[in-house]
Amino acid sequence: MLNIFTLANGRLFQEEIESLEELSRFQPIWVDLESPTLEEKRWIKQYYGLSIPEDVMDEDIEESARFYEEDNGELHIRSDFLIADDEEPRTVRVAFILNLVNDNLKSKGVLFSIHDEDVPVFRLLRMRARRAPGLIEDAKEVLLKLFDADAEYSADTLEGIYIDLEKVSTKVLSGDVTDVMAGEVLGAIARHEDLSGRIRRNVMDTRRAVSFMMRSKMLSSEQFEEARQILRDIDSLDSHTAFLFDKINFLMDATVGFININQNKIIKIFSVASVALLPPTLIASVYGMNFKLMPELDWALGYPYALALMAASAVLPMWYFRRRGWLK
Repeated sequence: MLNIFTLANGRLFQEEIESLEELSRFQPIWVDLESPTLEEKRWIKQYYGLSIPEDVMDEDIEESARFYEEDNGELHIRSDFLIADDEEPRTVRVAFILNLVNDNLKSKGVLFSIHDEDVPVFRLLRMRARRAPGLIEDAKEVLLKLFDADAEYSADTLEGIYIDLEKVSTKVLSGDVTDVMAGEVLGAIARHEDLSGRIRRNVMDTRRAVSFMMRSKMLSSEQFEEARQILRDIDSLDSHTAFLFDKINFLMDATVGFININQNKIIKIFSVASVALLPPTLIASVYGMNFKLMPELDWALGYPYALALMAASAVLPMWYFRRRGWLK
């Protein structure tokens, strides 16, 4: 899918392109390619003179090679964007190519973005740019606003984790944690821990991308200050993610502790039962080993007496355990 974005009266407008002729009618500042076909790549090369590398979406590319500048002035940035899906949270690799001098369009530059699936941050920026005139002025501003929206999206996701963990805390700290509830709590904690880790990795990647833009000296003074504010916002998220990790570890330890308590209760029942049955076992052993003849032939009340003594020897330990509170 090939979408272009143009500026009109300070607003960002989107157009979906289905042919090379349509592409030639617009002067965009942002060209977005979502899962581009070979034909769409050919249109970009033919009209803009930009060759999209074959390995532009490779995940195994070295970290040091994700941010670089070509001899012709093109800036290449490969950054990861978070998708906080409830079922499958993940990050999506997006390749940016910032062409600041475009002879075909005679404009201030064009930002090209290539990715395999739709990114929530992109939708958020498109919605804001349509509603807020003057939010975006050039291609560099688009890239900065994307990273700004990415940091805000991470912050919103962290806030959602806070709310979910409060619900988990209410369940755990209620004191009545069954094994079924403990399993559900551990599953929720594991999901939140995974999402928190992805958020931390995402903001780290965003910090590196914004720092690269600042070092490239392509930003104006206002844009440079905006980039510094994005970095400050990202730094503020570090303390929140650290607190979430501590809270997750606490809830994990508390839940495991309740599981151990439930298991100890079961073990205690078997321990008490085994101790209570020791005296009857001893009586039965002594009774069966110290008669010359069968008891019922020598003494008619032998069996009833032994059974009553065994029952009494089992009841007395149980009464003692209950009085001490060991059966609660």
